[in-house]
Amino acid sequence: MTLIKSISGIRGTIGGLAGENLTPRDVVKFTTAYVRLISDRVANRKPVIVVGRDARLSGELVSDLVEGTLLASGADVINVGLCTTPGTEMAVITKHADGGIIITASHNPRQWNALKLLNADGEFLSAAEGQQVLALSEEEEFDYPAIDGIGRVLLREDYNDEHIRRVLALPMVDVEAVRRRHYKVVVDAVNSVGGVVMPKLLRELGCEVVELNCEPTGEFAHNPEPLPEHLRGISETVVREKADLGVVVDPDVDRLAFVSEDGTMFGEEYTLVSVADYILSEHPGNTVSNLSSTRALRDVTERRGGHYYASAVGEVNVTTKMKEVGAVIGGEGNGGVIYPELHYGRDALVGTALFLTWLTKRGMTLTQLRATYPAYYASKNRIELTPEIDVDKVLREVKTRYANENVNDIDGVKIDFENNWVHLRKSNTEPIIRVYTEARSMEEADALAQRFIAEIREICH
Repeated sequence: MTLIKSISGIRGTIGGLAGENLTPRDVVKFTTAYVRLISDRVANRKPVIVVGRDARLSGELVSDLVEGTLLASGADVINVGLCTTPGTEMAVITKHADGGIIITASHNPRQWNALKLLNADGEFLSAAEGQQVLALSEEEEFDYPAIDGIGRVLLREDYNDEHIRRVLALPMVDVEAVRRRHYKVVVDAVNSVGGVVMPKLLRELGCEVVELNCEPTGEFAHNPEPLPEHLRGISETVVREKADLGVVVDPDVDRLAFVSEDGTMFGEEYTLVSVADYILSEHPGNTVSNLSSTRALRDVTERRGGHYYASAVGEVNVTTKMKEVGAVIGGEGNGGVIYPELHYGRDALVGTALFLTWLTKRGMTLTQLRATYPAYYASKNRIELTPEIDVDKVLREVKTRYANENVNDIDGVKIDFENNWVHLRKSNTEPIIRVYTEARSMEEADALAQRFIAEIREICH
């Protein structure tokens, strides 16, 4: 069974048995449930829903099913077609829609797809709203409207150019200064929608662009998660082309990683750290990231006179915390930058534009800029789960064992030691326990991870 229902939406592999994978029947079922949730909030009119998708192979098929189901359920549709996750989120806001469905499985491999569900603010549904959708999906008696009550497609139009325009119009994006630098940039968009938008954005910023895997075919050229082990191709290309940097995005363009001029990784965790440093340099304030993100954001925030706050993992948890503490910048350590001046969503376009502005203002190379930040090393590991393992019991036992340390249990168990930390949590999207550690050296981070993996295995047996 691959069908996973979580705070991240409804996700599964294409084909197979209904109820166990993301089949046409499941797409219709969950889309219907979602429309029912949104319709209840809209008095005496048809709800308007934005639909966008990434370039994965099943995208058009799932999009057609979603659109047809929305119309049959009495909703009007604005279809923005091939669009990034942040672009679809912004379309909901700027088109004054009542919600949105993004058809993307983010960094999952090609056989996966998912429905990511948005509210009228262009943000992911809360956990409580997600539970309502799941409950509604189990009800069989929904009465679809008759012919006069069906919805219609209000608009089919691209939103990518508008997204780029709004990014470049931000006061903190110094377009002219970046243009004067004439950066040479290699882009790896893993053959998804990033190949449509990222080269265009960079050319608007006066960059010379070398395109790598920028054909939006949905045939991912490598594992689509932007981790160092999957990015040897762009590292070699940056060096060969004597480029100033490389830009890497995932299939739906909400995660962003940079490659330095010498072919080394700038560090996915440091995307947010560097952009936050820039924002805080002119607008001191609070920052938020999730519990699995680098301690470097806390260090930079405090250096700039602000307060750092941690949230549970999941974009909706980060944005909720950001609003609560009035954060000026936030995001996730997986390369997700959330800049409220544009919208409350992880956005690789705004991350890139702000990063290039900061790089220009500092007058540095990427390796020089990276050296200005505290050096932490993260080790990200996983333990595959078998059905008989009681994960909650395992995590409770770990928490008990380390009760004398600084423990946070809002999302799994995070133990903050003086010089390092470990975060253990159930994945929302895969049957695994994630074991994230961070320390002042890679050896130390790996050793800490192996220590806790061994401890968990011992508890399980």
